[in-house]
Amino acid sequence: MTLILSHSDVAGLIDRAEVFAAVERAHADLAAGTASAPAPPAMTLQSAAFVPMVAAAQSAGAAAVKMLVDLPGNASRGLPVQRSAVLVASADTGECEALLDGRLITAVRTAAASAVATKHLAHRGSRVLGLVGAGTLAVEHARAITRVSDVETVLVWSRSDATVEEFRSRTEDLGISVKPMDSPEAVTRSSDVLCTLTPSRDPIVRGAWFGEGLHINAVGAPPRADHREIDGEGMRRARVVVDSVATTMTKSGETLLALAEGAISEGDVAVELGDVIVGRTVARTSDRDITLYNSVGIGLQDLAAARILIDRARERGVGTEVDLSR
Repeated sequence: MTLILSHSDVAGLIDRAEVFAAVERAHADLAAGTASAPAPPAMTLQSAAFVPMVAAAQSAGAAAVKMLVDLPGNASRGLPVQRSAVLVASADTGECEALLDGRLITAVRTAAASAVATKHLAHRGSRVLGLVGAGTLAVEHARAITRVSDVETVLVWSRSDATVEEFRSRTEDLGISVKPMDSPEAVTRSSDVLCTLTPSRDPIVRGAWFGEGLHINAVGAPPRADHREIDGEGMRRARVVVDSVATTMTKSGETLLALAEGAISEGDVAVELGDVIVGRTVARTSDRDITLYNSVGIGLQDLAAARILIDRARERGVGTEVDLSR
């Protein structure tokens, strides 16, 4: 039987703390060689990019593929610019275990990965979280990062004042001070941990604004080689850690454009988050270092979250079971 989980099913089941732990373990598994996440190909039809993100993990006992569709034209239709679904297949029987809507999974696991990076890369005295962008991804990042860092203040910038106010309302339960800022530069210069969360094509944050000790999670740019939020100077000034070298070298505009400009070399993007988690390398050597997590997103993060959701759904009798073999 194949379990179908809709967006509302996922929303009722998801536990953000469990997803954080699963994503951290998934990156450690990748470093240990007990999981795999090859670089996805990209297929383009008109303006839509179709990205099948595949992964397999012994700890999950399964393999998965998330079909991500990035369609900028959806914005004018009032539809999500990115849509996705996750298919999970059993390593024991090969059957399709489940098909899950990917919208909330993607947001939560992305924020969880940034929180894992913040835990391992940010300096211990970090108290100010800066968010460039204030939508759902910003809400999820605030929730995830306040679990791993003693954040006292969140600085937020968005082109829309209404979006900032909605962010404030959706994070009121966290009990943190939310301060709107006038520009991405103002957020960057005043933050200990900075998250860039916009679908920008051109740099919205510049390395000239980075202060000593800053940790950056560069998250928002879609997996397209010509999109980036951080300029080449920012990539040059920071110690860069990636989720997957293979994926970064094919899908990250942050990396590929900085390489093309000569701001960095391939050796500057050779450290994966899993390497830091398992202690294979050290990214931060002092509180003055600048660190940057170049988050492109890998299917292994989706598989880690999906495994939790499938198991919990079956325990609780949530979702729809379908016999695909009939």
